[in-house]
Parts: sequence; C-alpha cells; structure tokens
Amino acid sequence: MAVCRRRRQLCRSHPPRTCRRPDGGRILALECDKDLDAIEAALDETGLALTSLVAEPMIALTDAANRQSWLKGLAESVAVSRRLGAPVLIAQAGDDLPGVSREEQRRALTETLKAGADILKGSGVRLGVEPLNIRIDHIGYFLDSTREGLDIVSDVSRPEIGIVYDIYHSAVMDERTEEVLDGRLDRVFHVHVADHPGRSEPGSGGIDLAHRLNWIFANGYDGAIGLEYRPSRLGAEAVRVAIASLGG
Repeated sequence: MAVCRRRRQLCRSHPPRTCRRPDGGRILALECDKDLDAIEAALDETGLALTSLVAEPMIALTDAANRQSWLKGLAESVAVSRRLGAPVLIAQAGDDLPGVSREEQRRALTETLKAGADILKGSGVRLGVEPLNIRIDHIGYFLDSTREGLDIVSDVSRPEIGIVYDIYHSAVMDERTEEVLDGRLDRVFHVHVADHPGRSEPGSGGIDLAHRLNWIFANGYDGAIGLEYRPSRLGAEAVRVAIASLGG
C-alpha cells in the first residue's frame, strides 16, 4: 500500500492478519508492516476516504517472468482495497530492461495487464498504470509518455485498466495536458499533482497546475486529486499553500 496515516501507529510490524479475496478465499494480507485493523479504524474515526493504494509487489511488468508473482500480489491488493474502500490501485510499469526490445517489453506489460483485468473484474476496483518522468526522478523507467500509456491501455481494451495521470511527471516531460489527454480522459482513473522544480507542494514552482486541473475537470474528470509532493514547508502550511494555489 502507498498511503497510511499516523505512521508510527499504523506502519509498525504486526503479526499477519487475514482478509477475504474477491472470490471468497482467505489470504495473509500482512506479510509486511501495515496494520489493516488500525488503518481501517482510523478511516472510520476520521471519516476520511482512501482514494488509492499501490498494487504490490512493485516489480517490473515489462518482464514477463514476473507475471505470475505480480498477479498473485494483485489479487491480495484487490482484497485489501475492497476492505479499505479504495477504488483505485496504482501500478508502475517497471524499468526499461537492458537487452530487451521495447516491443517485447510493451507486449509483456500489455499481456500482464490483460491478465490483471480478469482479477479486477467485478471487484469494484480499477487499476491505473502510471507514466513517470525519466529526466529527474525515474531515470531508466520504461513508461515516460502519457500517450504511450494510453495506447497500451487501448491495446489492453478492458474497462478495469486505465492510467494514473501525474501532472508533475507530465510537465517535466514537456507534455501539454490538453494534448495528451484529448479524447481519452475517460481512461484516467486518478490524478497526482506536485510542482516543479523540486516536486514540492503546488504553488512552490512554475507548473500551471490550476489551469491543467481546470481543463481536466471541464472535460469530464470526476475522480480524486492526489497531492503527491515533497513539502518545502511544515506540513499544514504546505497543504494551505497547495489548496490556495489550486483555487481551493
């Protein structure tokens, strides 16, 4: 999982717990250090909604040899998402593998996502693959283009599979939101924002985040916006600056 609240309380080591698979079977959901009971209780206490989680394990989907391990983890991630009410799982494509053609890697990624769609079907959980910038933060990553990400989603051709659109990564790659998403915004399942330079809170840099978000909403996006940044100010102040800069 990607997000947990009150880290010292919720992310310490605990004995494994179980939860239900979508097919009714039981799984060990906590072979890691995340306390689902505590996270669930915190969500209930605060009334907050969990909008997304990262699908585990985070391994390269560009490598066909990883397919079965990832699909097993995806089934477990879906069960956790259903329990916590998170409608979107986030996946990363993985690294650009040396000595393997892009065509072969793209085929491996596409086939893995197709198989993943079968696991997601009927669960109420969708999966978004996230293009990332390769100029600053993710040198060597396979999927650095929003257009290619959407092309892959088209090749998969399943309603369970879309993309996560990160405005920061897109801007670093010199993409224009209205150009890369035009006509395909329905395949965007989740949106991330941060500013540039520094990947800090909105309002700390020069990306026209409010303009890009306005375009996204004006063209039909009705999902969540994730503030995924490295704060340059104390936490609460960074949030205030971010919200103000986005017109909130």
